[in-house]
Amino acid sequence: MTSQQSPSPAEAKSPRPPAPTTVIALDDDLLREIFLRLHSLPTLVRAALSCRTFFHAVRSSPAFRRSFREARPPPLLGLFFDPDGPSIPAFAPLRRRSDPDLAAVVRGADFFLTHLPDDDDDAAALPEWVIYDCRDGYILLEHGSLEQYAVYNPLTRALDLIPQPPDEIFDDQNGDASCLGCYILSSQEGGEPLRLVYTCHVESRARAAVFSSESREWQILPWSEPVTPLPEDEHWLKMDVPPNLVDQDLMFKVGETKDGRPCIVCPIDFELHAWVWRAGQDGIETWIFDKKFPLETIVEVTEGTFEEHCELKVLAIIGGFVYFCTMDMLRDAIYPCWFLSLCMETGELGTLFRRRFDGHAYPYIMAWPPSLIDNKVNPQLEGA
Repeated sequence: MTSQQSPSPAEAKSPRPPAPTTVIALDDDLLREIFLRLHSLPTLVRAALSCRTFFHAVRSSPAFRRSFREARPPPLLGLFFDPDGPSIPAFAPLRRRSDPDLAAVVRGADFFLTHLPDDDDDAAALPEWVIYDCRDGYILLEHGSLEQYAVYNPLTRALDLIPQPPDEIFDDQNGDASCLGCYILSSQEGGEPLRLVYTCHVESRARAAVFSSESREWQILPWSEPVTPLPEDEHWLKMDVPPNLVDQDLMFKVGETKDGRPCIVCPIDFELHAWVWRAGQDGIETWIFDKKFPLETIVEVTEGTFEEHCELKVLAIIGGFVYFCTMDMLRDAIYPCWFLSLCMETGELGTLFRRRFDGHAYPYIMAWPPSLIDNKVNPQLEGA
C-alpha cells in the first residue's frame, strides 16, 4: 500500500480561500442601489428580465419604482398621428442611436396596431379606428360602426375590446345630449385595473360613466346639479382659466407637472407660459403663474428662422414635459414642422424630429411593464 503523506502544520492551519462574491449574491437593497444608476427604463427592464434575482428586486419594491421614476422619467418612444377621415393611425418613432435599449423597445413593439380587429370582411375597406387618448402605455381607440372601444398596449400586445356605454346614460337628459369624449383614467403606480371615463352633457348638466376591467361593466353616475343661471355657452363645463387667458384668442393645453399637479401651458409671442393649479397665499387653490420659457434657441437647434416658425402649437403636457411643434399657417399643409420637447423643471429644450403635421398628434410614453409591478402589500418590504 502506498502511504499517504500527512499535511504539514502550516498547510493544516491555512484557511481556505473565500468563495468569490458575484452580483447574484447581493441582497435586494444593494441590487436596487445599483439599478438606480441605470440611465433609462428600457435598460432597467432589460436587466430585470435577465434573471429571477434581479426580477424580484425590481418587482417587489414600490419605493424603488418611485425613486427610479423620480430620477429617470419614462421615456418618449414617439408620436401617433391620427389623420382626419378613415385611416389607421401612423407612428413616428423617436430615433436615439445612443440608447440601443430604447431602440430595441421600439423595434419590438406593434406600433402598426396589427392586432386591432378588421372593420369587416372587405379587405379593401378603409379602417375606421380613431384615437381618443394615449396614456400609461395604452392607446384608446373608437370604432364608430362597430360601436366599441379598443384599448391596446403596443409593447405587450394586450388588447381589450370594450362596448360603448349603455343608452341608459342618456336617461332623464331633459334636452339634446352631447358626448364630451372617452378617456383613460391614469394610474400612478400601474398594475391596477384599467378604467375608462365617458362623459356627456346637456344644456346645464353633465354626466359620467366609468368602466373597470375588473367588473367588465359601466357604472353610470348621476347627473350633476343644474348650473344656474342658464349658461349662454359651454364654458361652464371647463375649469376656470388664468386671468391672462380670459377672452383671449389663444390655444392652450391642460396637462400635469412632474408631481402630478394640473397645469396649463400656452404659447405667447414665441414663449411658453405655464400656470400650475395650487394653493395661493390665502390657502385657496387657483391657477398660479409658474414661469415662462423663451424659445429663441429653436432657431439655433433647427437652423431655421422666426419667419419659418411663426407659430407654436402645444400637443400635450405629460409628467412635466411639454410636447409641442412649430407651425407656419401661411404655408401649405404639407410643409414639414419641427416637433420638440421642453422639461418644465430644467427648461431644457429637445428636438424630436421633423415631419409633416397631419391630423392629431399623441405622444406615446413607455409605461412600466405590468410584469414588473407587484402591488401586494408585504409588511417586510413596505417602504423598501
